Amino acid sequence: MKNLDILCIGTALVDSIIKGFDEKPVSATGYRAVSGTLNVGGEAVNEAATAVKLGMKTGIMCFLGEDTAGDMILNSLRGFGVDTSYVIREKDHPTPVTTMFVNDDGTRRSITNNAHSYNFHPELYTDSLKDTGAVILGSLFRAPFNDPLIIYKVLGKAKEAGVLIFADTKLPNFNPLTLEDIKDSLPFIDYITPNEDEAAYYTHKDKPEEMAEFFLDHGVKNVIIKLGSKGCYFRNDEKEYRLPACNINAVDATGAGDNFVAGFVSELIRGESVYEALRFGNGCGAVCTTEVGATTALKSRDQVLKMINPDQ
Repeated sequence: MKNLDILCIGTALVDSIIKGFDEKPVSATGYRAVSGTLNVGGEAVNEAATAVKLGMKTGIMCFLGEDTAGDMILNSLRGFGVDTSYVIREKDHPTPVTTMFVNDDGTRRSITNNAHSYNFHPELYTDSLKDTGAVILGSLFRAPFNDPLIIYKVLGKAKEAGVLIFADTKLPNFNPLTLEDIKDSLPFIDYITPNEDEAAYYTHKDKPEEMAEFFLDHGVKNVIIKLGSKGCYFRNDEKEYRLPACNINAVDATGAGDNFVAGFVSELIRGESVYEALRFGNGCGAVCTTEVGATTALKSRDQVLKMINPDQ
């Protein structure tokens, strides 16, 4: 029996979240905001933390520097109950720190830096894939998955190990790739989960139906387009679903997509249908937005079930 249900591979960082930033200065160099908080984040961290809260045996493979930010992330992961056996730490590379400006409606802008571009070469650790039932690539098209050869080696090894492969995508920040650049790897992917902006960027299509068809034509087996406040769209060669989002007042949308992915994967592993897993994923994303930070609001599976089934 495998020790892990899910292994999340990708970015780990600290989010410095500034909410309610007033662009009007109060002095020559001073500005005000409603709040400023430090939160652990990064796609792999967010997804791993959420999955373990939902009852999944979850591990993470990520890079952390030997610095205060890295200590903060590692302690948080262990506090959540995530298996950190595959965390890689190096003193010569700092842990990424992202500055995020969050608007009143929950939308945000972020600032990255060179630390976000470090590639820790997960292809060197693919023996870990034998220990899990599913793998989530937390940040396809960003480090460490912004190198076509690394993507191919990791996904190829995962497929050899009989692992379900989920690829969450990001817009490129340091090393732009196209779908054509990774065409040999796309058929390995069981589920790809871009948001609407990412899907439009990579497919050059305007409608979710067309975006999904483009990914399917390139070999991906199942496509989920995350539509934010409009819910999500799913398509494969046999079925098509469009689900509305949960009705909620968003405080901070940071990590909502990551919570969605973790919830969707967790329910599939439990044996739920794709449709029910999508409903649950929507619930996870909605719960996430009710507090500042990507790993703050969601506490348990029961909490999400109450969100999507309020009358039960």
